[in-house]
Amino acid sequence: MILPSSSTTIPTPPASYRRPVVKKSPRTSPGRIRVLIADADKMNSQLIASALRRCRNFFDVVAVASSSGEAIQELDTHKPDIAVLSAELQDGPQTGFKVLQELHDLHQDTASIMLLHSTKRDSVVGAFRGGARGVITRDKSFKTLSKCIRCVHTGRIWASNEELEFILEALTQLKSSQLTTTNATALLTSRERDVVRLVAEGMKNREIAQKLGVAEHTVSNYLYRIFDKLGVSSRVELILYATN
Repeated sequence: MILPSSSTTIPTPPASYRRPVVKKSPRTSPGRIRVLIADADKMNSQLIASALRRCRNFFDVVAVASSSGEAIQELDTHKPDIAVLSAELQDGPQTGFKVLQELHDLHQDTASIMLLHSTKRDSVVGAFRGGARGVITRDKSFKTLSKCIRCVHTGRIWASNEELEFILEALTQLKSSQLTTTNATALLTSRERDVVRLVAEGMKNREIAQKLGVAEHTVSNYLYRIFDKLGVSSRVELILYATN
């Protein structure tokens, strides 16, 4: 066998034979909660990410973003379990709500938590109307944030008593003869009532579809009709309606 000498040049394979470079997503571990963080302050995002990564191996922070466009792109790429969204991003003071709406419309398997500067009624109600599953203010500790994320990941709602009062007030102020009539639930079909019950139990669309043996988009269609019949605009309002 003749080995090439040190002066021998080994030809480079043609480009068509070269292996493509594949961009890998960050590694995640089974059983951990995959989190995206979107905040106008990059340093704050990194601090939150570092704190969550130190929380007993509960979390994998798969992405951080500082603008609405970046947040939406990262949602499309990583499809996290939980998105922690600041109301204020680099492209504007309320652009976090734009991301929340996009998430609610296109990424229903990702639950959202709104990070607010303070407990203001309009911000809290706007967050839940937009589809958030929890709200938390910046004066809370990282430990409280980790509890909030784990709570929302299990399908529950995270809100203080004061924030729940805001939601209940907003619910009672909804225009609606539909909400005040004792026959409101009679507007629903048997299958629609099943969907309401499962939503109230904290199930996501995919889980409801599996439970009922239907397609996920069918569940979305049921919810659209339920919202229209009952005069509610979000899952949170539906849950509050169902429990009352």
